[in-house]
Amino acid sequence: MRVPMSWLREHVDLPAGVTAREVADALIRVGLEVEAVEPVGADVKGPLTVGRVLEFAEEAQKNGKTIRWCHVDVGEGEPRGIVCGARNFAVGDLVVVALPGATLPGDFTITARKTYGHVSDGMICSASELGVGDDHAGIMVLDPAEGAPGDDAAPILHLRDDVLDIAVTPDRGYTMSIRGVAREAATAFGVGFSDPVRTDLSVRASDAGYPVRVEDPAGCSVFAAVTVRGFDAAAASPRWLARRVQLAGMRPISAAVDVTNYVMLELGQPIHGYDRSRLAGPIVVRRAEPGEKLQTLDGATRELDPEDLLITDDSGPIGLAGVMGGATTELSGDTRDVVIEAAHFDAVAVARTSRRHRLSSEASKRFERGVAPGMQAYAAQRVAELLVAVGGGQVEQDATVLGAPPAPPRVTLPADHSARVAGYAIPVETTVRRLREVGCEVEVAGDELVVTPPSWRPDLTDPNDFAEEVVRLEGYDAVPSVLPVAPPGLGLTADQRLRRAIGRLLAGPGYVEVLAYPFVGEADFDRLRLPADDARRRALALANPLSEEEPLLRTTLLPGLLAIARRNVGRGTTDLALFELGAVFRPRPDTPPAPRLPVGHRPADEQLAALNAALPDQPRRVAVVLTGDRAPAGWWGPARPAGWADAIEAARTVALAAGVELTVRADDHAPWHPGRCAALYVGDTLVGHAGELHPKVVEAYGLPSRAAAMELEIDRLPGERATVTAPRISAYPPAKEDVALVVDAAVPVAEVAGALREGAGPLLESVRLFDVYTGEQIEAGTKSLAFALRFRAPDHTLTEAEVGAAKQGAVDSAARRTGAVQRGA
Repeated sequence: MRVPMSWLREHVDLPAGVTAREVADALIRVGLEVEAVEPVGADVKGPLTVGRVLEFAEEAQKNGKTIRWCHVDVGEGEPRGIVCGARNFAVGDLVVVALPGATLPGDFTITARKTYGHVSDGMICSASELGVGDDHAGIMVLDPAEGAPGDDAAPILHLRDDVLDIAVTPDRGYTMSIRGVAREAATAFGVGFSDPVRTDLSVRASDAGYPVRVEDPAGCSVFAAVTVRGFDAAAASPRWLARRVQLAGMRPISAAVDVTNYVMLELGQPIHGYDRSRLAGPIVVRRAEPGEKLQTLDGATRELDPEDLLITDDSGPIGLAGVMGGATTELSGDTRDVVIEAAHFDAVAVARTSRRHRLSSEASKRFERGVAPGMQAYAAQRVAELLVAVGGGQVEQDATVLGAPPAPPRVTLPADHSARVAGYAIPVETTVRRLREVGCEVEVAGDELVVTPPSWRPDLTDPNDFAEEVVRLEGYDAVPSVLPVAPPGLGLTADQRLRRAIGRLLAGPGYVEVLAYPFVGEADFDRLRLPADDARRRALALANPLSEEEPLLRTTLLPGLLAIARRNVGRGTTDLALFELGAVFRPRPDTPPAPRLPVGHRPADEQLAALNAALPDQPRRVAVVLTGDRAPAGWWGPARPAGWADAIEAARTVALAAGVELTVRADDHAPWHPGRCAALYVGDTLVGHAGELHPKVVEAYGLPSRAAAMELEIDRLPGERATVTAPRISAYPPAKEDVALVVDAAVPVAEVAGALREGAGPLLESVRLFDVYTGEQIEAGTKSLAFALRFRAPDHTLTEAEVGAAKQGAVDSAARRTGAVQRGA
């Protein structure tokens, strides 16, 4: 909502000398969101005056253009000669002249300069050149009563003003009007407020008014119609009115439209005018019927829904109630008689219609947030009086007023409720005074207050709403800052400690944590090459998704991670190591539908239990994605590209945080490469997968070749979470032994290493693979794996016999479990 200060001052007795910035600060203190203070017209400087065209000569130029060499009286005794290319003025017209030294919008400085064979001593201005309109086809011609040669043109044009730009929150719909903002400003400064809404009416409710029938009183509680006859639709809007509409952010169009917009901006009540000659029979407010269509004022023909609230006549729909009128009854240059509609429509009905048709208007924005239900008759009368003042005619005294505003609720609350909500002492007298400043009627009944909110505040329905009003007017800065005291003996849970440990250990080697949206679509499953029967394709659909392309909840973390990787690669960052910790959503079979819970009170325990039963499983997972180089090139050597081994190492890092050991086995699992995919186990429990992504997946996401990924379910990790036992440090020297084992080429290295570890016993400190050989010196279809074994005892130096026995035990175990044969034995 844009609020010109000149308009605001008409309804608020602001202190003398108060600036727009000070008003904005005061409104911010009482809870309004003032985003900016715009000094409109401040970019027009220097002499801007009224001139009278005394004479002009038209001169044709070589380029085919015709200019006028004008002599203009600017109140200086001698006329000035000015070259002008416009042709929409006559001798004797009053025009706006920027004299040399003036600066116009766009930092355009006016000077006396030679052009078209003359010295042009100034410029005759158009509305667009002055920043007061969009018309640049011709210059501005003033009304003879607006001024005289030599007068300052700025106040005549209402050129300069300060405009407050206010972001209206959903619970402050009344501030989408000058009336509402003025009331807040008066309260903020503690000064008088002049309400533009009057209770006395010059028109009278009568059956002789234009016939109206409301068939849906729930959708339309009040409908007022006032008729103006003999209106001149060709009349121009007064400059002050058009300028105010423009400053408030709307484009002046015609007198009839400008007047309805002006009253809507002033009072917050949307208004619509109908050409009476185009109405066929009585106006009827009803819901749409199947198959009905309506061409709205924006030119679109819309298929109507049975829930749409309509304005109709005998010809059918003529408007979407509270959203936009229809083209068939639109006001035009031939309009003589106008039927003015001011109604109170249901906020929910208007909001649903607006969203259903993707049609947001100034009217729908106000109805959605709540319009005061008691001022419709006056608003229609106000428009009628302005129309007559602008375009002549007569207001018919018989008006149609149907329905009555609903009685506002009476809410009882403890007298000290505001103090208890704020957390500091607020006297009851202060609470009563503040609520009355808002417009509430307050009755003090012992230790309780009975509060009736004003009609323009439909958001005040709960005791906490009234407490908020008191606190915001007292000032949020008065609320003391008191930190909550944490209960002693409590801290992070085991799961929280584990997740933090995982994050720290992955961040150490350079992984960057990201947070992806938990929404996916079928296209993501296709890009991951998930089979049709894959459980990950059975995802929960959102009832109201943010995007039609992503209507599902994720069942894996990889789509979000890969999408983030694609975005970074597309911007030139190809060397990535990303990770995410988050939940996935797995629907359980035979899950009952979620119940619809009440919003007016706390749900019953049975309802909450039914809701919990309908929730999906939400296991916690961690996933990583690696692209490009894992180690950069430098003087130490070439770069090392990321690969499947890095993904598996990331999984081992997660296992280290949980204090468990992973077993790695070959697997074939989408979206990984069939020959470069590892299944990750803890004991016999599958906890995740890691490896190199399938080339088709890499291509689908536009990633560098041989990108790798890992995904592991944290909730499947057993044992004491995040409890890592520190290794014992022995002061005795280690014994080092190497062993080369020949195994079948299909045997995983991890299985051989596990067998060595199992057979070596407690003296084994570490096992490290340092060489893999395939070639002529061993049998085809086999491979030679060379391991470095490190033995150490905690309490003595190992003997040769102890080392030999431990080594042999390791070799024998590998032979039993994997068929390994010691090379060279």
